Amino acid sequence: MLPITEVNKNQFRHWAQAAKRQLGIVLIITLVFTLFQLLMFRQPWKIVLLYTFCVSASCSFTIQLLSRAATAWRNRLRSASEAPSDWPGWPLMVVCLVLGTFLGASIGNEMGNALSGHRNPSLHSGNLRNLLSILFISLIPGVAVTFFFIGRSRVAAAHALALTAQRAAAENQLRLLQSQLEPHMLFNTLANLRVLIGMDPARAQQMLDQLIAFLRATLSASRVESHPLRDEFERLRDYLALMQIRMGQRLRPNLDLPAELAEFPIAPLLLQPLVENAIKHGLEPAIDGGELSVSAQRLGQYLQLDVLDSGVGISSEASQNTRTPGDSRAGANEGTHFGLHQVRERLATQYGTQASLTITQAPQGGTLARILIPIQNP
Repeated sequence: MLPITEVNKNQFRHWAQAAKRQLGIVLIITLVFTLFQLLMFRQPWKIVLLYTFCVSASCSFTIQLLSRAATAWRNRLRSASEAPSDWPGWPLMVVCLVLGTFLGASIGNEMGNALSGHRNPSLHSGNLRNLLSILFISLIPGVAVTFFFIGRSRVAAAHALALTAQRAAAENQLRLLQSQLEPHMLFNTLANLRVLIGMDPARAQQMLDQLIAFLRATLSASRVESHPLRDEFERLRDYLALMQIRMGQRLRPNLDLPAELAEFPIAPLLLQPLVENAIKHGLEPAIDGGELSVSAQRLGQYLQLDVLDSGVGISSEASQNTRTPGDSRAGANEGTHFGLHQVRERLATQYGTQASLTITQAPQGGTLARILIPIQNP
């Protein structure tokens, strides 16, 4: 027995909604044709209603079954480069309409006979005029249902195309923001390396080796839209090792990642600008440097990522900044910090207003940068 998964549930809901819509169309057509026949032929309304419903439902079901079979057959004949379609094309659809109407009307007539106890003549036993009139009347439900499903398919295709374009635009924007972020970090490191070459060539050589290792490790991460949180923390370890060569004991890092959050997907290099900002504006201006703590924890339906430094801190005005990524004024109290702006833009692109970045004065001194990301069920 197959397990009941979320996909199976969604498919069942889709089928149930389609069946409900098709049944609604059949009922409307049944009522219209029942009223028409009652006015024209003055027949008992219960019998007319029963036969009309049986014929309409049978024609609709038969036509849909034949059209799906024709679509599957046509898709099987397509080349590998052609995308599959959910429409067999008008030539095949006309054949499905005519054949489905004849079969459906015959089956519906027999169903009406079985349910009512009457013996209404079958289609092939009557004269040609009656046969053509019955087929014409029976063809109308099939045509109506066909045009309904054509319109629904076109709307669904347009919606899927819009979602694909929106997703592609978001991914391209993320790649652009990421490509802007990487040179910023690289230029800062190379500028520091240039200064260190004249002061301490041995440390400069060590720093250059660490930079090569860091760039090699982050190259693969820069080519994907997301990676596990453990990979993000590994990239931070590489970066902090690079910074420790320059700062020595003045930089005392601490990374805390709970095991249950290690596989949570996150945009690559999302935390690095916050770490870089903490070092540049918090720890480097302090004579003794300080501690830098990066931690992750689950807070209800959110992932909370903290970058805390014990440096010089920020002004009380800047500490009031609790804006979400969508706020156009974000970063106004923080100068022109490129990295913080990029973090906000990437959060806004990927999560909208559900994610946030706040920069506050830490209670024990220093600065706390906090990211909140919604945890979505897989």
